[in-house]
Amino acid sequence: MADEMSEQLRSFARSMRKAPTKAENMLWQTLRGRKLEGMKFKRQEPMGRYIVDFVCHEKKLIIEADGGQHRESQLDLERDRYFRSKGYRVLRFWNDEIERDSDAVALHIIKVAKGA
Repeated sequence: MADEMSEQLRSFARSMRKAPTKAENMLWQTLRGRKLEGMKFKRQEPMGRYIVDFVCHEKKLIIEADGGQHRESQLDLERDRYFRSKGYRVLRFWNDEIERDSDAVALHIIKVAKGA
């Protein structure tokens, strides 16, 4: 049962990688190929029973690109608690924030990754 569930999650993650939002695509262009301070990010990565938008396992850093459906989301609070319990930091950016000022988003990610 668990194997079937994890395969469904992996399959769903693959489909999400093929159809990113504009903000996810913009952020991925910044994160991919170790472009940001040499950090290796993966996108649409299954973790536990969730799929995260971007993750750098080395820095234990998860980045989420959120649309309006995430505003005051109880599910997001539960997800964030789960990932914090695993030692990960979670950064959430609004899609319009990424689209409007991707440089500031990148600088904030670097600052957090460096522990500043």
